[in-house]
Amino acid sequence: MKPTKAARLTSLPAATAQVLIVTGEGWRTTHATLETYDRAGDDWRTALPPLPARIGADGFSDRHVEGVPTTPTGVYAIGPTVYGIAPNPGVRHPYHRVAVDDWWNAEPESPHYNSFQRSAEPLGGQSEALWREDPAYTHFAVITYNMPPTVPAPVPHAGSGIFLHEFSRAEGNPTAGCVSLSHEHLVGVLTWLDPEAAPHIVLSPAEHLDNY
Repeated sequence: MKPTKAARLTSLPAATAQVLIVTGEGWRTTHATLETYDRAGDDWRTALPPLPARIGADGFSDRHVEGVPTTPTGVYAIGPTVYGIAPNPGVRHPYHRVAVDDWWNAEPESPHYNSFQRSAEPLGGQSEALWREDPAYTHFAVITYNMPPTVPAPVPHAGSGIFLHEFSRAEGNPTAGCVSLSHEHLVGVLTWLDPEAAPHIVLSPAEHLDNY
């Protein structure tokens, strides 16, 4: 039997028992496929059917920076909290329902760059007012690009706010660097994720997946 894509990965942490793999054809594509796998012992098994996804308007990049709509390649943990404007759809992670004054800090000079914050005032830069991003942030998980545990602390200007979220339009469209799915597919993935399985996500052009 041909090994699954997950079985060929070599850079997942030992504790990881769930992995999402997002691949597309070439560096410049904005269309991708998201695949999900569970580990059972030494075997990786497909969890959900392959799902159509969209990525950054400028495709994948090994050198993502703030304000450029590329999706950063690499292997990242799923953040410990799932967020959303709408009520919890039944996720197993802790869930924070987004409210007015909930922001994602995208101000590179801030000591709180690339983190969730509550503030009555705008945070500067391209910081996102999360409660206004409807339907994109109906529900979303954080991809830990440029933040712990991937790096000890966010690197200024290296990029922020990389999420797994809902299509901002019904038919799907390119993102600012995030990975997006239809509402139904996103809820299916978010409710499948299990924090006890230390889930990780791999982002890569299909032809470079063996690098990970």
